[in-house]
Amino acid sequence: MSADVAAPPPLAIRRVRRMLGRDPHEGGRAATPLELLFDLAFVAAFGIAGNEMAHALAEGHVAVAIGGFAFGVFAITWAWINFSWFASAFDTDDWVYRLTTMVQMVGVVVLALGLSDVFHSLEEGHGVDNAVLVAGYVVMRVAMLAQWLRLAAQSPEHRLAALTYATAIAIAQVGWVALAVAHLELLPTIAVAGLLYVVELGGPVVAERRTPTPWHAHHIAERYGLLAIIALGEGVLGTVAAVQPVIAEQGWSTDAIVLVAAGVALTFGMWWAYFAIPFGDLLHRDRRGSFAFGYLHILVFAGIAAVGAGLHVGAYVVEGSASVGFSEAARAVAIPVAVYLVALVGIADILAGRVRPGHLALLVAAIAALVVAVLLSDTGSPFALDIALVAAAPWILVVGLEVLGRRQQEQPVLDRPHTA
Repeated sequence: MSADVAAPPPLAIRRVRRMLGRDPHEGGRAATPLELLFDLAFVAAFGIAGNEMAHALAEGHVAVAIGGFAFGVFAITWAWINFSWFASAFDTDDWVYRLTTMVQMVGVVVLALGLSDVFHSLEEGHGVDNAVLVAGYVVMRVAMLAQWLRLAAQSPEHRLAALTYATAIAIAQVGWVALAVAHLELLPTIAVAGLLYVVELGGPVVAERRTPTPWHAHHIAERYGLLAIIALGEGVLGTVAAVQPVIAEQGWSTDAIVLVAAGVALTFGMWWAYFAIPFGDLLHRDRRGSFAFGYLHILVFAGIAAVGAGLHVGAYVVEGSASVGFSEAARAVAIPVAVYLVALVGIADILAGRVRPGHLALLVAAIAALVVAVLLSDTGSPFALDIALVAAAPWILVVGLEVLGRRQQEQPVLDRPHTA
């Protein structure tokens, strides 16, 4: 890669530049202000998805909550993933690139506004009203299609990969539009959506196998970490939502104090557990783990966002506006934490090349803490105590990872051949 395409030009006016690909080993590569701005659009998307899930869980509609949340979060995170990997490899930061990114942000906002329609249609049981959500998703993906076609036109080296990506995106978008227009019943919708997911997820696998793109390992790890932090914001908001009705009813009682401490500790523990794993170093030493890292993070982001939704369920129960009790609210927090921890440890061990007994032991201990919290909630224990036990789970992983040390975590990768 030539040095003149590795960094933005030092000009106030961002002239159009050829999209040739950036150096995957570029020193000091970090997230750009444009990428940070792009991420902010996903704050609203995660927030609406979490709120809709919380409403459905509070009404006892578990299938609606899980189905709507899964459908929405996949669309949210998949569009973000595609943009982030493309930007890591081909960001030109010229005015065309910036305006295309703005169009994608418009799509994110439209998608977020369509999430409530999906949940409401699932509650009514008459198919899936995904017209607005699909419209926003298509806006995002068509803008991404334009980026890949631009790359195909300007970079002979990456033309095959770019056209493969573009073809998969185009086929999937035609399918999503047809699905939205057809207004099928629930089961046919799930079947067709499943096929479209295969196209969406399979396109990058085929493209990268033929001609890999020059993404930057540490830049990608930083980008994923930043989205994890955005998703963790839902945990902070969920804590506030859970504590407010307790304060309104009891003042600053022991339960309120415990809930504040436990909610913040839970969010902080999830953050620490995530950043205790050196994802950037692991990806840099072996790029073959990119798909496991990229795809399994969908579960990581979903688990984080769902924790905030679970805390909101607790708030509804405290207020007396829910059809479920505190035991269901405890499950609504504990289960997403379990999904998050399993996915996190799974990604780390896949990148390391084998299952580490130490990691497995830590994971079992953390899941055991969650099980105890759920069992205690069934006995009528205080909700604050249940959340405090749930909050302990990620800290088990944190303490273990810090004791094991980063050198031990990276050793299996050091024994494997370096892949550029």
